[in-house]
Amino acid sequence: MAVVETRGLTKVFKHGEAGAVNDVDLLTQEGEFMVFLGPSGSGKTTLLRMIAGLEEPTRGDVLIAGRVVTQLAPRDRRIAMVFQSYALYPHLSVYKNIAFPLRAQGVPKDQHRQKVEWACGLLGIGDLLARKPRELSGGERQRVALARAIVREPAVFLLDEPLSNLDAKLRASAREELTQFHKRVGTTTIYVTHDQVEAMAMGDRIVVLDKGIVRQVGSPREVYDDPADTFVATFLGAPPMLLMDHGDVLVGFRPETLLPQALAETPAVTLSVRVTGVEYLGSERILYALIERGRFAGQKVIARLPAIYQGAVTEGEVEDLSVAIRHLRFFAKADGKRTEPRELAWE
Repeated sequence: MAVVETRGLTKVFKHGEAGAVNDVDLLTQEGEFMVFLGPSGSGKTTLLRMIAGLEEPTRGDVLIAGRVVTQLAPRDRRIAMVFQSYALYPHLSVYKNIAFPLRAQGVPKDQHRQKVEWACGLLGIGDLLARKPRELSGGERQRVALARAIVREPAVFLLDEPLSNLDAKLRASAREELTQFHKRVGTTTIYVTHDQVEAMAMGDRIVVLDKGIVRQVGSPREVYDDPADTFVATFLGAPPMLLMDHGDVLVGFRPETLLPQALAETPAVTLSVRVTGVEYLGSERILYALIERGRFAGQKVIARLPAIYQGAVTEGEVEDLSVAIRHLRFFAKADGKRTEPRELAWE
């Protein structure tokens, strides 16, 4: 295991343009599963590639296990990377695909089988060794790619959207397998994804990126419940955090905290809303509405009503919905950054 650190890491592809990655300072913990999360173009893959040595930084340094590796080739960094495409050799068997890095490293041939079988045992693919990649399912290819990475016994795993080519059902099971694999192996892992469900389910900590800038680093609970700014607040969550204009601040709360008065905690604020649409999703109902009166009259809101609430909610009707004071978050309108709570006039 090893700690990965970046110091002022920056990548500018074209002079005079904004950097793809800008002055990123990060420090993993040993054995941590850290997730880089952000929309397309946020710089998460570029940042990962600089850590891997596949992209040269414009400035800044990468350290692995306390050693500056910025100028080292990828093979000298003790890292293993799994790509979105898996990059398996189609003409080689599973065994030869997994053993290939051992050959490249000059590991004695008599040690290959033992190491390959050890890696396959961790991932439960020992019965696939004689097959070719074309004979495997997407989930099996993913596990072969992981086995090829771990057979080198690297200090750090770097995973670039390795589940994105799988269908939804297989993706969920592969996510669980990958999480359990990390717990067994315990190697420091950095994982890139644009999928917030993956990030929330898998990460010990999440690095939220936007336009090459780190917006927040924290546990899944921290970045969801206590976003550092309006970008994080509205990027995470489906539907995202609701933001309402109140003078020099924006008041935010999650849709699942806007509830019928009978379910809401106290103290709370109450909004009278006219329902404009209802979506039944089995485990919950998504309610779309317009605030009827008061300071926020005419503003759209979205509520997520849990299945335990059986009350009728009808399109066109007026409902009173409440949000507990403790769920309110405040952001400065000028820069979008989190600010201190305050007393507000809601009427």
